[in-house]
Amino acid sequence: PAKFMIGQAALESGWGKREIRGADGSPSFNVFGIKAGKSWQGPTVDVKTTEYIDGVPHKVVQKFRAYESYAEAFTDYGNLLTKNPRYAKVLAHGDDSARFAQGLQQAGYATDPQYADKIVKVINHAAIKQMTA
Repeated sequence: PAKFMIGQAALESGWGKREIRGADGSPSFNVFGIKAGKSWQGPTVDVKTTEYIDGVPHKVVQKFRAYESYAEAFTDYGNLLTKNPRYAKVLAHGDDSARFAQGLQQAGYATDPQYADKIVKVINHAAIKQMTA
């Protein structure tokens, strides 16, 4: 659901305030924090990030995917979730934000042990703001 995508993008980008940028300051449009694995053929951006190893945070430099637009980033995110078998169970959770977030975490989307809880908080916060607007 769109609210999950927007919630995750908000979490990953700090509501658009911490967008991944290239060394020259150019935007990567990567609002989902998608890393560039071995199969990624597109442009990349090197970023210092926090990875959790055995529950302990470590600062490391990782390659992240870079896009030409936000539309391209959203399309790639959708493709990642629908075409990568490790996320198949995530999509089966329908409209349950907690199960979706937990599925992402269990599938290895992020190493932060609090990742699922953080996504749910953002999704719920955004839903409350929308209802009161």
